[in-house]
Amino acid sequence: MVTLQENTVQFNNNLFVSHNGGQLSSDSGLALMDELMDAFHFTQLSEEIITFNDNRKYCKHSNSKILKQLILQITVGYKADTSADILQYDPVLLTFASGESLASQPTISQFWDRTTEETIEDFQKLNQVLIDQARLVRNDTDLIIDLDSTHSDTFGNQELTDYNAHYGTTGYHPLVAFDGLTGDFLKATLRPGHQYTSNGVKEFLEPLLEHYNQAVPTTDILIRGDSGFATPDIYDLCEKSKNQYIIRLKSNRKLAHLAEEFLLYDDNHPWEEKEVYFRSVPYQAASWFKPRRVCIRSTREAGELLFNHAFIVTSFSENISPERVFETYKKRGTMENYIKEAKNSFFFDKTDSPEFTENHARMMVSVLAYNLFNFLKTCCFDKKWRGLQVNTIRLRLFKVAGKLVRTARQIYLKLSSSHVYQAEFYHVFRRIQRIRQYI
Repeated sequence: MVTLQENTVQFNNNLFVSHNGGQLSSDSGLALMDELMDAFHFTQLSEEIITFNDNRKYCKHSNSKILKQLILQITVGYKADTSADILQYDPVLLTFASGESLASQPTISQFWDRTTEETIEDFQKLNQVLIDQARLVRNDTDLIIDLDSTHSDTFGNQELTDYNAHYGTTGYHPLVAFDGLTGDFLKATLRPGHQYTSNGVKEFLEPLLEHYNQAVPTTDILIRGDSGFATPDIYDLCEKSKNQYIIRLKSNRKLAHLAEEFLLYDDNHPWEEKEVYFRSVPYQAASWFKPRRVCIRSTREAGELLFNHAFIVTSFSENISPERVFETYKKRGTMENYIKEAKNSFFFDKTDSPEFTENHARMMVSVLAYNLFNFLKTCCFDKKWRGLQVNTIRLRLFKVAGKLVRTARQIYLKLSSSHVYQAEFYHVFRRIQRIRQYI
């Protein structure tokens, strides 16, 4: 056992360091997240929507309580389930759990064991309900569905793990969709590692379009995707539901011929300056049942001889210039930041379980944590704070020292007087409380 004498600091022999400070918490700022979850009726909704394969006769920890604990742990940056063995004694987290004991690591492992395919579907239903509430609070009327796939590495004999040639590694190949305007994590599904980018995309996208076209029929919806999603399934689905789409196309001989056919080389253009030209043409691939509009961007870099061509198929009318189409597609790049944020800050690619379903459940809990955090940013932050990275927000608002003081009638959470961002803390706190009038 480490003694106090062994923890004497070198710069001051009179100073000793130990972890026996008692009823203190380093994550007292989570009061903001707990208040937000309550405003969104998270616990009530999770109990109503999510089902588990739960045959327990005696239940000390309800599934909804464990789910909430996991989301709070992820939100504040604790990746490992084993963190719960220490956090279960945190006085602030215990207060958030209404004084009930918190789950330990073995209890959390049993929680994952109780998840089924139906549980995964219920996680997505809960996620959709929460997003609908956030859109109501923000009064959102437009929606950009950005489609993409990513990779989750595996490090053992997990079920359905496989080699993916594109990423050059073994793991899973999740399919994801974000709102390009707000950053909301609309949907995710876990797939075996060998799946091609667009496999199952119609079944993935169709429920989303049906929901938003029915729930908010006035919403303008745009679907964006890279060349991995250049499939007639998406075009036909969007045209059937009367939604717009912008999808990048892979170059082929026919498209390259069309680009060169309409390209005029300007002999008077300075050789050392870049040249860019935009135009659109009707084009029908062999797998399409009708011609569609394809926009072309031809670029000659400074000092180069030949042009490089990029192609986008779109449902936009000719009233929208090809240059505007490419500008709109270019904004899809923000989705890469959303994916990185989900992975690095909310552990979206965590694959600790041997079973595929359990790893899928872990992924969905990370989606819920990501979205609740995003709701906090988009509904309660000033504009200048919304672009902050997750770790910066954690440091400023969540990683706050606090002490719990109980009296006969009240409980006081006393935060550090040296908290630099306390003004912003209470500003966000008041905005969270105003959310209740919308939901």
